[in-house]
Amino acid sequence: MPQFDIIDPRFGSYVMGNAPVKRIATGFDWVEGPVWFGDAGCLLFSDIPGNRVMRWTSEGMTTFRQPSNFANGHTRDRQGRLISCEHGLRRVTRTEWDGGITVIADAHQGKPLNSPNDVVVASDGAIWFTDPHYGIMTDYEGFRAEQEQPCHVYRVDPDGGIEAVITDMACPNGLAFSPDESRLYVADTGRMFSRDPQHIRVFDMVDGRPRNSRIFHTVAPGCADGIRVDSDGNLWTSAGDGVHCLSPEGDLLGRIPLPETVSNLCFGGRAKHQLFITATTSVYSVILNRRGVQWP
Repeated sequence: MPQFDIIDPRFGSYVMGNAPVKRIATGFDWVEGPVWFGDAGCLLFSDIPGNRVMRWTSEGMTTFRQPSNFANGHTRDRQGRLISCEHGLRRVTRTEWDGGITVIADAHQGKPLNSPNDVVVASDGAIWFTDPHYGIMTDYEGFRAEQEQPCHVYRVDPDGGIEAVITDMACPNGLAFSPDESRLYVADTGRMFSRDPQHIRVFDMVDGRPRNSRIFHTVAPGCADGIRVDSDGNLWTSAGDGVHCLSPEGDLLGRIPLPETVSNLCFGGRAKHQLFITATTSVYSVILNRRGVQWP
């Protein structure tokens, strides 16, 4: 398997032949939700069926939280606190500096959420998260339960108000803003057991809300799950054969092949130029010649 698949010459300047892809952790069931803590020099990620969040540093790995309420995606807010999506309790939470847990959202219009999946925080402090039904369809990544909500994308105001802002997707999953927040990308991984449609959609942000929806790119093989953006506006997405890099126009620039199905990814490391990749049973890492857009 080649280390990199360069489709467009631009991708050749993003990867380096002397910076190999490394497997830094393995032995899990289904890993997801990586988030980098630069101030602590650590990566947190979810082992969803294992009901735990792991903590990786260059010196080794420990368990950060167990049980984790079958946590999936994570991010950090503008104060650097951990924001987590929990399948088990069907909620989005914030971990305070003293270790306490604050519930950000667990219901909409009086009904429980499905199973919050992935989350980002905008520069105005609003928390955006996706709520597909994956965590309640079986007992593998949470607890099987009746679905009471459509699968929406939600926005939570800094004052706590919750709004369904994208309501026409099958199962919204990964999401990311462009560097200037003029665009919002959302991966639709399709309904469980049918998986149709599967593509990445892009929205123009108009007065703080997503508008002008259109298909940005359809990943093959596999589908887009977790997505992240670099400082040039390129979109890095999970796929069935590794990580794909897409231009701001939606063109496939290149691939990082991996032997496992990729679920998610994030930038981190000393200069935010290290790509961490969660892939089925393992976590991989590679140094790039690009920096990710990530706060903080």
